[in-house]
Amino acid sequence: MKVLLTGANGYIGRRLKNILKNQKDVELRIFVRNKKSLSKEILEHFEIFEGDTFDKDALKKALCGVDTAYYLIHSLNKENYKELDKLSAQNFIDIADECGVKRVIYLGGLGVKNSDTSKHLLSRIETGEVLSSSKNVQTIWVRAGVIIGSGSASFEIIRNLVEKLPFMITPRWVDTYAQPIAVDDVINYLVSSLHLEYDKNLIVDIGSSKMSYRDMMLHTATALGLKRYLIPVPFMSINLSSYWLNLFTPVPFSVAKALIEGLKSEVTIQNDNAKIYFADIIPISYIDAVRKAVQEIQQHQVISRWSDAEGSSWDDIHTKEINDAIFVDRKESDISSYDKDKIFKAIKSIGGENGWFDYDFLWEIRGIVDKALGGAGLNRGRRDDCDLRLGECLDFWRVEDIKEGERLLLFAQMKVPGSAWLEFKIDGDKLIQSAYFYPKGIWGRIYWYIFIPMHYLIFNNMIKSILKNSLKI
Repeated sequence: MKVLLTGANGYIGRRLKNILKNQKDVELRIFVRNKKSLSKEILEHFEIFEGDTFDKDALKKALCGVDTAYYLIHSLNKENYKELDKLSAQNFIDIADECGVKRVIYLGGLGVKNSDTSKHLLSRIETGEVLSSSKNVQTIWVRAGVIIGSGSASFEIIRNLVEKLPFMITPRWVDTYAQPIAVDDVINYLVSSLHLEYDKNLIVDIGSSKMSYRDMMLHTATALGLKRYLIPVPFMSINLSSYWLNLFTPVPFSVAKALIEGLKSEVTIQNDNAKIYFADIIPISYIDAVRKAVQEIQQHQVISRWSDAEGSSWDDIHTKEINDAIFVDRKESDISSYDKDKIFKAIKSIGGENGWFDYDFLWEIRGIVDKALGGAGLNRGRRDDCDLRLGECLDFWRVEDIKEGERLLLFAQMKVPGSAWLEFKIDGDKLIQSAYFYPKGIWGRIYWYIFIPMHYLIFNNMIKSILKNSLKI
C-alpha cells in the first residue's frame, strides 16, 4: 500500500511517521515544505515531496499513485486560519480525487456544530466536511478531544498550571466535560484506519472516560504527587483566561485564546464507531496517560512537541533578510586549542533548563516582557537537554538551520519590532557568534539601541561561556 503522510513534522505526524516507516506492508511517501527538516534516515529510505497544500502542482506529484493519504494539516498559527484550512482541504480532496486516491484519513476534533461552537473547533469540523465531500474518495474522519502525551499543547497547559499553582482561580469552563485520550491511542486508531475493511465515509469519535477539566487538573495533581485546590469565579472572560494561560504555560496568547474559546463547548463522543470498528483498541485511563507522559519527559524521550511545526522552514527569503540585516553584533574567538566537537555540543545545549550561560536573569526578564506582550516567553523550554533538530522550538527561538559541527541558526519568535537571528558558526579555527536584527520602522531601531547594554553583557559573556562549558564535556 502506497501511503502519503502530510504534517510529518507536527505533533501527531512525527509519532505516526515513526510507526509507519516500520510497517512492512506500507510504502511510505512524505509531503513536507522543506526536505531539510527530515532526518538523514528518512531522506535516504523514503520518497519525499516538497510543497504545501496551496500548491496544486506539488500536491498532484505527491498524490499520484497513492492508495491512502493522511491529512494532518492545520493553520492555527495564522490569523485567517479558518479560511486557509478550508482552502487547503478543498485543494487536497480535489487532487486526491483526480489522482485516484482511495482513502483519506483525517484527524479532527470532537465537537458539535452549533451557534456556540468556537472558531477553532468549527474550523476542524468544516475541514472534515470538505474532505468528506468527494463521491470517489473515502474519508475516515477520526475525531479526538484533549490529547494527553508528552509535548502535547493540552497536556503542557494542564501540567504547567498544576505544577506552578497550589491554588488556582478558575473560570466556569473548568466544569465543561470532555473525553481526553492518550496520544498513543490516537496513533493506534490512525494506523488501524489504514487496514479497516469498510468502503464508505466514516466518522470515528475516540476518547476515554468523560470528565470535566477540573477533574483533569486534579487527576494530574494526583499523578504528580501534588495537592491542588481550584477556586472557580464567575468573572474571568476569555481574554483574561487566555492571558492567564499565556503567563503560566508555554503557549502564546493566540494559541491560548483559540483553545480557551473551545472550552466553552463540550467535546464528547457522539457515536460508537470506535467500539464497533476498532473493538481491539481500549483507550487507557486519563491518569495512566498522564503518568506515561511525565515518564517520557523525565527520561528525555519526548518524540514530538505541539510547537514542532510552528512557522515556516528556512528558505532563500530568510537568507536575503539576514544578509540585509541592518544591525549585527558579532563576536569571534580563537578555538585552535579546543575540541571543536565539544564546542558544538556546548552550543547545542543552550537554553531550556540548561540556561543561557550566566545572566539568566536578563533572559528571564526578556521572557516576562514577551509573555506580557502575548508571546511564548521562555517556558516553552526545549524538547531534549542535549539534542536539537531543525524546526523545533527552543525557549522563544526556533531552530532555523543546523549543520552538525558547523552551524546553529536560531530565529527569534519573541515579540519584537522586526526580525532577529542568533547564529553560532565554527569556521576553521574560529568560533563566530552573530546576532542579526532587521528592524521594522523607527520602533525597531529604537528597540535595538535600548537593548545595546543588555546585548553587550549577554553576548560578550556567551561566547566565553561556550568555550568554558566545552571543557566540561
